[in-house]
Amino acid sequence: MIIGRVAGQIFMTIKHQAYDGRTLLIIDRLTPAGEPAGGYLIAVDTVGAGPGEKVLVNDEGGGAQQVLGCPGAPIRSVVVGIIDEIS
Repeated sequence: MIIGRVAGQIFMTIKHQAYDGRTLLIIDRLTPAGEPAGGYLIAVDTVGAGPGEKVLVNDEGGGAQQVLGCPGAPIRSVVVGIIDEIS
């Protein structure tokens, strides 16, 4: 699992059918303390996260496919939660 902050959304006109109807977000990686960790990833949103929100990302293809119910889909990362607080 990765902690990150939503930096924005990606829009595509040509894409694999597994992405139809799904929102793709750019996620900036964060440390557990909430500081920038460097790097980013692109994840399918499953929780309705918006810009600036801290999120929990599953960055493992098999788990992502299970969450989405799409076995064999070319999807690696999914946002699985919005983080309210880290203590």
